[in-house]
Amino acid sequence: MTRIPPSRVGLRAVFAHPGYRRLWTARTVSQAGDVFATVALALLVFDLTGTALGVSAVVFAEIIPVLLLAPLAGTLVDRLPRVAVMVAADVWRAVLAAALIFVGPNVVAVYAIAFGLSVGAVLFNPAAGSALPTLVGDTELVAANSGIWTAAVLSQIALAPLAGIFYTALGSGPAFGINAASFALSAIVLLGLRLPAPPARTERRGFFADAAAGIRLLATDRLLRALGAGQLLAALSAGATSALLVVLARDHLALPPGGYGLLLGAIGIGAALGPFLLTRLVADPRRPVFVFGPYVLRGLVDVALATFTALPLALVALAVYGMGTSSGAVTFTSLLQTHTPERARGRIFAAFDVFWQLGRLVSLLAGGLLAAALGIAAVYYLGGALLLLAAAIGWRATPSAAGHGQQRSHR
Repeated sequence: MTRIPPSRVGLRAVFAHPGYRRLWTARTVSQAGDVFATVALALLVFDLTGTALGVSAVVFAEIIPVLLLAPLAGTLVDRLPRVAVMVAADVWRAVLAAALIFVGPNVVAVYAIAFGLSVGAVLFNPAAGSALPTLVGDTELVAANSGIWTAAVLSQIALAPLAGIFYTALGSGPAFGINAASFALSAIVLLGLRLPAPPARTERRGFFADAAAGIRLLATDRLLRALGAGQLLAALSAGATSALLVVLARDHLALPPGGYGLLLGAIGIGAALGPFLLTRLVADPRRPVFVFGPYVLRGLVDVALATFTALPLALVALAVYGMGTSSGAVTFTSLLQTHTPERARGRIFAAFDVFWQLGRLVSLLAGGLLAAALGIAAVYYLGGALLLLAAAIGWRATPSAAGHGQQRSHR
């Protein structure tokens, strides 16, 4: 019997769902506000401390809540109404973002508020990732995730330069005010979101029993283990290579200061194109080749960047890297949402946040030491090797599991 290939699903199909339009609007608005806050926060801390270490401390303040709280937050997401969790997280972050306007030169207060904003994200992100599969069909998940990812990338490209101009002309207050307003607007939009009722529980367990059950699911499911390993290895690679791209531009490619901006622009263009091409050209994007193939692509790009020094080649390679990052994130997330039982999505998404932030933290710490000891090329060779290893682990685990995950529905 001839297998009929699945038809492509575009953005028009997913935007026909009112619930998806609400979630997309809320996430896009708050992500746009985050761009202003991220730029202003980095510039403000650098002005207050005068050191790169001071700016790095903001990153640590954002990572620590994920490592400490994500497992408990994921359990809360699976036990409470997800819309209520998202609204509460947005209100919490709106209050804290507004408080940044009034802290003045108190850098300790800035770090504390950055910590608190990350606590809100620890709750919001698993809830949003868990809610999306209930708003669209399984075959529409790739298009739905593409819409959210593309909006975030375009916001970054368009608004980051504007945020820098805002800070230079008006200081940090207006940027933090925009961020606070974006969270408030997101909460208002989400108040009208209605999710389908979850399936009834077959057993009643305590909070910590639910948390332990999530860990067991992650440990015993072959595909989830492979995806988790891929997430961790990708973070171990990208944490250092992304942060040290400016060093690659200066020391390896011998570019003037403006050259770093060109490299970032190439990544942004590729990242914006990736989901668009995925939904237009690929009929079945959750196949292993499209989930783990981007790791191979990004790994080869890292090796090429470490080996060659020609600027045109670097620009093309980084555009390809951006495409691999964005398309891979969409297919990876879609497969994770499809495969994970509805009742456990919050816990699994929170666990993957831990993998990402833990790998990122280790990579940031080790990457600088490796670059100082062996040079920046060694960082990119190692980053490429880690991505290729992630692809090998994932491909080995998915030939049967990925197909099975696409055929069943946990909704």
